[in-house]
Formats: sequence, C-alpha cells, structure tokens
Amino acid sequence: MKVILLEDVKSLGKKGDVVKVSDGYARNMLLPKRLGVEATTKNLNDLKLKKAHEQKLAQNNLEAARDFAKNLEGKEVVLTLKVGEGGKTFGSISAKEISDAAKDQLGITLDKKKLQMESPIKTLGVTEVPLRLHPEVTGTVKVVVKEG
Repeated sequence: MKVILLEDVKSLGKKGDVVKVSDGYARNMLLPKRLGVEATTKNLNDLKLKKAHEQKLAQNNLEAARDFAKNLEGKEVVLTLKVGEGGKTFGSISAKEISDAAKDQLGITLDKKKLQMESPIKTLGVTEVPLRLHPEVTGTVKVVVKEG
C-alpha cells in the first residue's frame, strides 16, 4: 500500500514523502496514529498543491529578506559608551541594545537572535554587524559607537 507521510517516521521517511509499506503496517501503525494517509489520487493532488504553496511562500520569504537587506544598506544605529581615562570603555553593547536602538532610531524591528555577534562591542567607532535574515540572505547593520 502507498502511504503519504504526515509526520517524520524513523527509518521510513520524512513528512510529505510517498512510501510503499505493507498493508498491515499501514492499517495497524501509520493510519491509526495519524502518521500517514493512504495515497489516493485526491490525497496525492492535495500533497502536490500543498508543496506548490510551500514553495511559493518560501520564494516570497526570500524576496522579502532581500528587500529588507537592501533597505538596511546605508543606515546606521548610533549608541554611546562611557569612556574613562586613557580611552578605556566601561561596559559593552549587546545585540539587545542594538535591536532596541534600531527600533527607536530607524523604526525597524531587528530580532536580536539574528544579529550575529561573536562578542559584545567594547570599542568606539563604526562596527558592521551581520544580520542573518534568511538562510540565503545576510544583511549588515552599521553600528556607530560614540563617547557618551
């Protein structure tokens, strides 16, 4: 019997795969536990339409991420750090602070988890922070740190 998997099943396949299994396994395991449905023409057509819809959504998300990355170009976020004698800075600037400042200054919501900072910013000057918008798209945010 051919079955369309509704969930990932270990050693059988991933969600959305059409697999051939024995009738008993399908009737006693997959169908009652709602791990799969029988691969009728209606169900196969529904699966095809669902995959096409998911591809279209993925393409729209990719285009939106590219547009957002272009929108970020040339914009900068200005933050301040306290500086002591000899140019020593007190404190640091974290991803959360950058995210909050971008919302206040630019009106853009940045997810702090998408800012790829290896460590907090502890120096004055301009720093470019990569922003992972999509698996295929990475933008940059220009952070200007001034003495405050």
